[in-house]
Amino acid sequence: MGTNRIKAVVWDVDDTIFDYGRADLDGIRAHLAVEGLLEEHGGEEAALARWKTVSGTHWRRFVAGETDFEGHRRDRVREFLGTPLTEAQAAAWWDRYVTHYESAWSLFPDAAETLAAVAGLCRQAVLSNASLLVQERKLTTLGVRDHFENVVCAVELGIAKPEAGAFLHVCEALGLAPAEVAYVGDDREVDGVGARDAGLRSVWVDRDGTRGPAPEGCRADHRAGRAACAADRANPFWSPVHLRVMFFLRRPGGPKGQREAHTEGKPPSGVEFWWAMV
Repeated sequence: MGTNRIKAVVWDVDDTIFDYGRADLDGIRAHLAVEGLLEEHGGEEAALARWKTVSGTHWRRFVAGETDFEGHRRDRVREFLGTPLTEAQAAAWWDRYVTHYESAWSLFPDAAETLAAVAGLCRQAVLSNASLLVQERKLTTLGVRDHFENVVCAVELGIAKPEAGAFLHVCEALGLAPAEVAYVGDDREVDGVGARDAGLRSVWVDRDGTRGPAPEGCRADHRAGRAACAADRANPFWSPVHLRVMFFLRRPGGPKGQREAHTEGKPPSGVEFWWAMV
């Protein structure tokens, strides 16, 4: 287990502090209704499911370096519509969707409070696999940009999570060693395992409880898990109560008796992996 005091928390954005999933589905629902395409794609439920599947496919292509950021957006549109659109046509369709998507932007209900609380403990930054233009605008619009010293994005960096270089770059930008930085993200492999393997302290947030089980060799804070949140679903992330998920910011060893260890394996030497199912 690492003994370095955590000096900075680096955040993922989408589906970690920003409710991307809801904004995306609300946006595409409104867009398809305006375009008259809901029934053409089998009704609302089928259309939204197809959009989610297609979006995931092309996002993974972008992360893998198989296409660029704008290209993955155009390909999402083409595959969803099943139409060989020109680049201009696909981009125009996407831009019409984005109008609806941006109108649905919101933080998770507890995110602003959590960022403010962490600001009293240590420095903060962002590492995202999206573009700097998009995330700067999003964080500014949502009123939380001032919490972050650095916003580092894969499009401009040329390296995407889970590559170690992406995590190490943001550590270098902060002037800190990886062991002095905690990374918080929602994707089990891209964020959780990626940060752990790069030497950061890793916090994997499973907001809806559907992305488990926790990776082998992790530890879980069961006190701040599903049972603790069952009666508080309106505030399911890190309220002052659930901020204990990050008590290692103060004491890397943690308060005695408040952690339960998984038995599947041990964390890599010098790295502590945390699983927060909240």
